[in-house]
Amino acid sequence: MIDNASKDKTIDEIQKLKVKNQNYKLKVKIVQNKNNLGYGKANNQGIELAQSENILLLNSDTIVLDNAIEKLLERFQNNKNQFQFIGGKLLNQDNTPQASCGPFYSLPMIFAHLFLRGDYWGLTRSSPNQEKSVDWISGACILTKKSFLEKLNGFDENIFMYMDEIDLLYRAHQLGYKTLLYPGAYFIHLGSGSSNGKTFPIIQVFKGLKYFYKKHHSPLSCKILTIMLKLKALIGIILGKLFNNRYLIETYEKAYQVAQMD
Repeated sequence: MIDNASKDKTIDEIQKLKVKNQNYKLKVKIVQNKNNLGYGKANNQGIELAQSENILLLNSDTIVLDNAIEKLLERFQNNKNQFQFIGGKLLNQDNTPQASCGPFYSLPMIFAHLFLRGDYWGLTRSSPNQEKSVDWISGACILTKKSFLEKLNGFDENIFMYMDEIDLLYRAHQLGYKTLLYPGAYFIHLGSGSSNGKTFPIIQVFKGLKYFYKKHHSPLSCKILTIMLKLKALIGIILGKLFNNRYLIETYEKAYQVAQMD
């Protein structure tokens, strides 16, 4: 277990769990980072230390329902190499479906996400009720083989949080790997359990998109992305001023600064 400088007594609870289950020989290796190193780097630490063939990446703000891990593993092991990455069906705290997979973020998809409420209409992310081959699944729950992750050199540690799983699965796609959303295994994902409020995710998504496009796409595509991000930020600032909303103003002023970065 990688603890990214948590402040909620996580380590104490894990130690209690080890003592409580000592008769079952519960083996838990704990790595305590002094600082929050980000999603990708912390996962890379765990992947490197893991000694098993299969790796389950599971967020700290998830609740496993009805033997979901066992169900996910069984489906993965019986897949006959049809796919190399699999994710379960994520639910919100009230048990409603949580959109957790989708197509890669092409420029049209980013436009739909920023200006057309793409998530709301299921254009940019969705929660299928049937098994579905998808471009990406949420990093909150990903099961794969350690060998696949090693071939990809793990997560890109330059991405602190958000877009890291999309970058990973984009590189996997380039190697011919496939990804499956399996709705037979349910996990509650509380959301924002590893981030700070609403501003932080927006800023990280802006940063992640900028980095992802600079890494994988042409200079022209990067310029078009920058224009869209600036426009989105300006709209947020204008709406904030119209409705006297300090949150919108401050958040999208920061986002605009990120959009301007090279």
